[in-house]
Amino acid sequence: MTSTAGASAGAAIACPDCGTAIASSLTSCPACHRLVHATTLRELAERGAEAARAGDLAGELSAWRTSLELLPPESRQFRTISDRVAALSKAADAAETTIAPPPSTGAWKWLVALGPIGLILWKFKFLVVLVLTKGKLLLLGLTKSTTLFSMLLALGVYWTTWGLPFAFGFVISIYIHEMGHVAALHRFGIRASAPMFIPGVGALVRLRQSPANPYEDARVGLAGPWWGLGAAIAAYTGSLAGGGPLWAAIAKTGAWINLFNLMPIWQLDGGRGFAAMTRPDRWLAAGALAAGWMITGDGLFVLLLLVAIGQAFSGSAPTERDSGATTQYVALTIALSLVFKIAQPF
Repeated sequence: MTSTAGASAGAAIACPDCGTAIASSLTSCPACHRLVHATTLRELAERGAEAARAGDLAGELSAWRTSLELLPPESRQFRTISDRVAALSKAADAAETTIAPPPSTGAWKWLVALGPIGLILWKFKFLVVLVLTKGKLLLLGLTKSTTLFSMLLALGVYWTTWGLPFAFGFVISIYIHEMGHVAALHRFGIRASAPMFIPGVGALVRLRQSPANPYEDARVGLAGPWWGLGAAIAAYTGSLAGGGPLWAAIAKTGAWINLFNLMPIWQLDGGRGFAAMTRPDRWLAAGALAAGWMITGDGLFVLLLLVAIGQAFSGSAPTERDSGATTQYVALTIALSLVFKIAQPF
């Protein structure tokens, strides 16, 4: 993913209260402090209230998130709406069954005691649900011309190198990964583009709004590898069902790519996950990467581990713990390592 959020400067406008000329990029009048977008803000508040009455969390989040872009960051209204967005984000996150924790009662209560391993097993259960409930979203993405045409271009490039069957599976794996981000962005009411493929690089989703806090950013980032894990498991299942070494190779390659995306740096998915972790939790995530190295013996984990240790030592880290982001990162690392290990094409 990449972010293109931000306001651009334009022609000056006149304050309706005092007549002062105001740059269009400003959110309040420097003379009388009137909110430049007061009318729009009232409309957005009404839209948010209407979405709340309809039980539309994504619509409510979208309205309040847009309001934040029109308010001065130092204002009381900005802080109030930021708090509201944070609360709604957690509510939307809890309502999404694909990332809900296993229940602590009934037949699944033993999963809670297993921690990250329990989350992996719970996720596997929901991979079936994902296929059944998110199939419409996956097909919807293909109706976007930028996605479809860039996907066909990437398919043609990879076809010349690896042949059509592997290229097809490889491109679909990348597409599913990116649609995981799209699903999470939609859940949080964040505007973004459809996925666009870049041959030789992968694919990206361009954000038109930024996540309001590290909590959202971590879940949007880690949603891609979760869906990518589902694609890798589906490919490996296909190899066991008669697809042979080809589908095992697709599964192994998909697992490797998703593991690479867990690198905690820049705008990679792992970097978004690490941004929500406290320093002790970053060391826990580094321990999971060390375990992945022991499971697979692959040199990629050396690079991932070195970067994770660097992030644990340096840079700023939140003081408030986000155990969900840490648990997801650890579970993803272990699950993808296992798929990478067992999906042997030969």
